[in-house]
Amino acid sequence: MTLRPFLRPFLRTVLLTVAATTVVFAATALLPGDASDVRGAGRATEQERADERDRLGLDRPALVRHLDWLYGAVRGDLGRSLVSDRAVGDLLAERLPATAVLVACALAVTAVFTALALGVTFLRGGRGGAAATGLAAVPQSVHAAVLGTVFAGILGWLPAVSLLPPGGSPFDAPRALVLPALTLALPSAAYATALLRGTLLDTLRRPHVDDARMRGLPPGIVLVRHVLPFLLVPALRVTALVAGGLMAGTAVVETMFGYPGTGSLLVSAVAVRDVPVVQAAALAPVVVLLLCMLVADRLDARAAVRPAGRAGRADVGGSPVVPAAAGGRA
Repeated sequence: MTLRPFLRPFLRTVLLTVAATTVVFAATALLPGDASDVRGAGRATEQERADERDRLGLDRPALVRHLDWLYGAVRGDLGRSLVSDRAVGDLLAERLPATAVLVACALAVTAVFTALALGVTFLRGGRGGAAATGLAAVPQSVHAAVLGTVFAGILGWLPAVSLLPPGGSPFDAPRALVLPALTLALPSAAYATALLRGTLLDTLRRPHVDDARMRGLPPGIVLVRHVLPFLLVPALRVTALVAGGLMAGTAVVETMFGYPGTGSLLVSAVAVRDVPVVQAAALAPVVVLLLCMLVADRLDARAAVRPAGRAGRADVGGSPVVPAAAGGRA
């Protein structure tokens, strides 16, 4: 078996990861000031600042600093914080579990909300969808403000600040996960619904779906046996996009709710121009998105060459063959 079909997507993923870290580095480097200003607390003389910049390596060309960071990252060394002198890997190790739990919860809630919305669209024959488009267009900060006002302010059911016990995990304070997870999940579910609705409508127009309905099959059987196979690969692609978007969206949500994850670490690092921390914290959503897209591409490629003869049959005996989700004939 040749490795060429796997090698090209892998190399593309690596190149896109490098490009993303380069953009993040350039954007941070263009901001006024640097970490030496923070370490000097605004009281250092010009000579002291110059000495500090030399010690931190900030006087070197930007391209050289970025290439040094990339070389270290390939070897598993993400560098040291320019502000606290701690290893960046240790900072991420402290924050990443909290963010991983938050993203996993938000992704699960997104899947449930998306499935319910698409189920309602299916039962209504494809009508509707404006609400999902509208929710997807609302900024995440607005979702956070509304949810926080209702559930923390008016009803008092949830804490307004999602702090975790010192040294504890999110499972020690599950109520602290609710508002951040809902804030991430609502716009993500609306976005996923808007993307998948078009595929659902195309599937509902296929002859085999009309045939199943005319034969009087229950809506649940029609949905599971005749519609869902066509949604599988698009759903995987959308899940990849949503997973990466959830990781990226944690920066806003964690900061607004005081949740101690990599998103809030990224925001605080940008504020003090701690470039190694910024690059490492921004790397997580990029890697998640690109790896998920790589998996989805491979599944899509396999579905495209799947033999039509392997398609499933409907429940009623003697019924016509249901075409494959990709590569079959309608």
